Amino acid sequence: MTESNAVYINELKNHVGQEVTLHGWLYNSRASGKILFLIIRDGTGLCQCIVEKGKVPDEVFEQLKRLGQESSLSVTGTIRADERSVGGYELAVTGAQVVAPAEGYPITPKPHGVDFLMKHRHLHLRSQRQWAIGKVRHTVIDAIRRYFNDNGFILVDTPIFTTIVGEDQTSLFEVDYFGRPLHLTQTGQLYLESAAMAYGRVYCFGPTFRAEKSKTRRHLTEFWMVEPEVAFIDLDGLLHLAEGLVSSIAARVLQDNRSELQAIGADIPALERIQPPFCRLTYTQAVEILKGPQAKEFLARELGELQSEKQRIENRISELEKEQAGQIKQWQKDKIAAELIELRGDLEEVDTRIENNPKHAQLAAEFEWGKDLGGSDETIISQMHDKPVFVTHYPREAKAFYMRTDRQNEKVVENFDMLAPAGFGEIIGGSVREDDYDRLLVKIKDQGLNPETYDWYLDLRKYGSVPHGGFGLGVERTVAWITREKHIRQCIPFPRMMDKVYI
Repeated sequence: MTESNAVYINELKNHVGQEVTLHGWLYNSRASGKILFLIIRDGTGLCQCIVEKGKVPDEVFEQLKRLGQESSLSVTGTIRADERSVGGYELAVTGAQVVAPAEGYPITPKPHGVDFLMKHRHLHLRSQRQWAIGKVRHTVIDAIRRYFNDNGFILVDTPIFTTIVGEDQTSLFEVDYFGRPLHLTQTGQLYLESAAMAYGRVYCFGPTFRAEKSKTRRHLTEFWMVEPEVAFIDLDGLLHLAEGLVSSIAARVLQDNRSELQAIGADIPALERIQPPFCRLTYTQAVEILKGPQAKEFLARELGELQSEKQRIENRISELEKEQAGQIKQWQKDKIAAELIELRGDLEEVDTRIENNPKHAQLAAEFEWGKDLGGSDETIISQMHDKPVFVTHYPREAKAFYMRTDRQNEKVVENFDMLAPAGFGEIIGGSVREDDYDRLLVKIKDQGLNPETYDWYLDLRKYGSVPHGGFGLGVERTVAWITREKHIRQCIPFPRMMDKVYI
């Protein structure tokens, strides 16, 4: 085996009929008489490798037969097309070399709890679903950068250590900075506003931190966010910008990651519908939907569908358990075990939604104008649409001090949230910024903040203030929506949560 003929699995279509070498890890294997079926992964995909006794030395055949999951190896052979094989190609092995054998790999086809998988996150990344989600995340990030770079935006890196509050004061992470208390950034927005006055159109892209004591599937304490900021723009212009960004992300993922989307069961037709225009509601209209017959009828219909889905899943689990107890081969048992893991996870999710349905209905019926929309409220609104939904003009008291008060209605601000469809909730939040010095100063004082800390920020309103605005898109929430992943913790390689910081 030589390096000169080494190829990656995602290049096999270019090497049919040729002898090549694959370097990778043993993902799965099974023996059938004098034939071994090895599934090799190399980071770009999976390939079935067929090893026939007599085509390789006997000692190599026996070594491969005993090889444990995730052993590293190199295999050489001829590539042939076979639509029945994973990836559509397979390798007829003529030689192999074990690089490092592995025994007792802990992540097996049997069910594993969340705590176990989080503790073994360094290995869990190798699992097919996590691998596919990671590939989608890479595309999402690249699509974001390309969208802004191709549309005349300048990247500006904003600080992680900060003295100012951008969002809720109660969710600040305090750190000791050489004896001086500082905070980890919640947003790069305020710094970015100053850069927008220099370059016109800018964006920052990096980690942000929120000390929210929440353990819901939508929350992380450390997550990645992209934030554009634009001078001379109004609310309608921001909506068009956000609409274009999200549409371009969906299109890129469909183009580059269709096979990964299929592998994890994402809703590809739903992603194909992500094209402008998106639905637009005011906050007041959203409240009317929540309190009116539309939400009530929708939730009643959803409850019936969920109960039917629960019955279907339970029936399938019963069928598989009976089949598993019969006389079947080990590879069939492994396949059934993997499906049962998925089904039991789906059943847990359906049970949770059935339990929450009446709670959501009550919260919606009792919603009062003036409160911020909660997670259940966003879920209802987004589930009622098959494309992202803009909700604009929230009550002034419910939003941050920097948001511009609507001059036509002083009770609301010129802001928006974008809610992803299918109940995934907010993926973007943004606003036009308050550009009037006196109004901004009053808002800073009203929220109990020290104006001296914001001297430089107020300066932007003294020296050539202009209408401007921007928004923040959360990468992990966007990836969760695109992949239909229920838990945001699966959408970042090494999640940070209240009780999850081991690795």
